This record gives sequence, structure tokens and C-alpha cells, in this order.
Amino acid sequence: MNLKIPQKDPQELCLYLWKIIDLPKISKKELLYNISFKFFLISPTNAKKLINLSLKKGYLKLNQDKTISLSQTLENQLKSWQKTRKSKIIKQKELREKQISEIKEYNQTESTDFSTILNAFSDKATRHRMVTVSEESFTIIKLDLEEGSIEAEVSGSKDKPYIIKIDTDEMILKHDCHDFIARRAPNKKFCKHLVKFFFLIKEKNEDLTINLLNKISDSINKWEFTS
Repeated sequence: MNLKIPQKDPQELCLYLWKIIDLPKISKKELLYNISFKFFLISPTNAKKLINLSLKKGYLKLNQDKTISLSQTLENQLKSWQKTRKSKIIKQKELREKQISEIKEYNQTESTDFSTILNAFSDKATRHRMVTVSEESFTIIKLDLEEGSIEAEVSGSKDKPYIIKIDTDEMILKHDCHDFIARRAPNKKFCKHLVKFFFLIKEKNEDLTINLLNKISDSINKWEFTS
């Protein structure tokens, strides 16, 4: 939610005010109080100047009952912002509900062979964080579970996607997110991206995925976890 104060643009400042006031109209006195004493945006003198200038420029309009409201143009922009904001909130809620469901589902299957071996490579906090990584963020470039050769990318907080490379012949597991490099790789553990990735490929072939994890586990001291 971007509510950075647009101090230099009266029109944007009016729109900003209505985003946080969230009222269709307000008296001039109340508006002045909100600007200067409730939100501490600008001094009362400058607030009066802002209101008068905005009325003169048509950013605000004076109604017949002496209340002040946004111009039709800014009102339309506000409604568009509110619609977008509502959509984001709904998506965030749906994502959170999905994450909770995935965590519950995983906790109910912790006794399976897949979960048991994956637990050896990750702690509970990491497994819970893996639900924050969406399936759509992964791009599989190569997936040969029988040969144990895998290449994939996963979008993260950086512009450039992270890489995932696994080669059972060379006994190399490559990944380059900060958590993996700084904390997980030195201890031969998985970060949230790798945990999520193994969940995804398990859906394609659980037996081969378990077999791959076992190959890594059985020779863990010979494997290189690197970036």
C-alpha cells in the first residue's frame, strides 16, 4: 500500500488525503483539523492555503451544504485505487488461506517416506516458509529424475531469477538465494525454494523424487552444496 506523502503536488496530496480520510465529503474545518492536527502533514496556515488553492484549481469542490469533496476526476481515480486495493487484499487473503491449507496438509503427512527424508534436509520454519513461494515462480528447464539431472529457475526478490541445478553424477547441488548461500549450504540443508521445488517435482513422480533425495542423503558428505 503506497501512501507516501506527495508534498509537492496539491492534486496528488488531495487524493492522498481522501485515501486515508475515506469519507465522501467533509467540512472545511474538519479537513483542516485532519491535515494539521490528526495527520500532522502541514501547518494550519499551509493547510488553509492548500484547501483554498485546491478549490480554486478544481481539485476539490464546495458542495451546497458547505462540505468539501473531491473533484469528479480525482473521485474516479480514488475509486480505481480502492478497486485495485480491494483486489490485492482479496488475493492476499486467498494466498494466506492456501498457505495455511498447505501447511496443514504437510503436517498431516509427515510420516510419509517423502516427508521423512525432506525433514532431514529442512527445519520446520523453512518448511512453513516454503508456502510463500508460488508454483508459478518456478520455470523448469530440464527435469530428468531417472538420470538425476535437473535445471530450473525461480523468481524471487531480485530482478534476475535464482537458479537450481542438481547433478547426481557430479554430486553437485547449486542454488543462489541468500538464505541458501549464507545459512543452508554450509550445513547441507535446503532453503524454502528447494523445499518447494521438491514438493513440485514430487507431484510429477513421487518415487523418483524420493529416490533422488535418498541419493543425496546416502552420500551427503560427498555432495557439494554451492552457488
